[in-house]
Amino acid sequence: MDKLIIRGGNRLSGTIPISGAKNAALTLIPCALLTEEPMTLRNLPRLADIDGFQHLMTQFGISTEIHGKRAEEFGRVVTFEASRITSTVAPYDLVRKMRASILVLGPMLARMGEATVSMPGGCAIGNRPIDLHLKALEAFGAEIELTQGYVKAMQPDGGLPGGDFDFPVVSVGATENALMTAVLANGTSRLFNAAREPEIVDLCNLLSAMGAEIEGIGTSDLTIHGVDRLHGATYRVMADRIEAGSYACAAAITGGEVRLEGANAHDMASTIHALRNIGLHIEEDKKGVSVAANGALKPTDLTTAPFPGLATDMQAQLMSLLTKAEGTSVLKETIFENRFMHVPELARMGADISTEGRTAIVKGPADLTGAEVMATDLRASMSLIIAALAAEGETTVRRIYHLDRGYERLEEKLQLVGADIQRVGDD
Repeated sequence: MDKLIIRGGNRLSGTIPISGAKNAALTLIPCALLTEEPMTLRNLPRLADIDGFQHLMTQFGISTEIHGKRAEEFGRVVTFEASRITSTVAPYDLVRKMRASILVLGPMLARMGEATVSMPGGCAIGNRPIDLHLKALEAFGAEIELTQGYVKAMQPDGGLPGGDFDFPVVSVGATENALMTAVLANGTSRLFNAAREPEIVDLCNLLSAMGAEIEGIGTSDLTIHGVDRLHGATYRVMADRIEAGSYACAAAITGGEVRLEGANAHDMASTIHALRNIGLHIEEDKKGVSVAANGALKPTDLTTAPFPGLATDMQAQLMSLLTKAEGTSVLKETIFENRFMHVPELARMGADISTEGRTAIVKGPADLTGAEVMATDLRASMSLIIAALAAEGETTVRRIYHLDRGYERLEEKLQLVGADIQRVGDD
């Protein structure tokens, strides 16, 4: 396995191109299951999770054609064609490493009348049950059976009638699965207390481009009028708001100034609000976001919440940044119960962080020093990179396969703005 070697102390300055959003792309790809016609996604990031999902689609007999393979390019254009689906089973070997695989359940059920999907895996950041996915599909008329680690969903005779479902708690993944199921149901379906994340809006926009009829896009109440069939479409994946926020934190902790080319300020408004409270100067325009450190970093209190609140996927990165703020910050994690696994590794680098349940108290400014650290999940990995950029000396980050799941060519982008970072093979 590879590792990253980072020598801290360099001020980041320059422009970083922001890639297509991983969390959006993993929701858009299974839309190809909903039509016999080709579906083309532009700005698809080159990530391990995307490659894994493409392998899963191949398992179903779906052809993929990759356009623009030049190594110097960020992102790519991929056409998926599901003219003939040869299997409706998503096996354990392909699903176990990637939680997003559960998102094939709804569209496969809607198109083929049945789907069998292994229970998913993914980052070890706490309990993320799929019960809301299944309850939503049952509300639309699906028959669900759990057996030997698999979920089997079937349409009743005559197809899915559609129905109403009120989410007891906001769930991004369950909202996505429900949407992809309802678009081909026989009747009208309604989702109440649905997730409103930008990635949900991106999914609705693609489905609409394919001929779906969805009302209330961007709100928590969605009405989906089922149609007989969907057609193909060409669609550009939205910019990755988490990647943009991560690089903003990296620039800030080094006292730097970066241009996040292609970032969408509206989609990352809660992160921008937090960064401004920490003392950063941020300018927004139609083509990107510029971030500049403006003197000393200030402490702040942050609480993660469903959109439009602060994304849980930004908590670890902001925690690293706040280790250099002058005072005490409090971070509360309300989404996942096991998302402070980066804290012991940051402590190895000199951070003063204590945790109690889902609350972390960060005292700064800490004198960060390089150390050998181990990545535990995707966003925790990025928090270690951010801390290493400001640490004195050399930091070695191991288990970086987590990073390759969600950050396209990370070290190359950081090198663009002056970071001393390199990827080497592990001994």
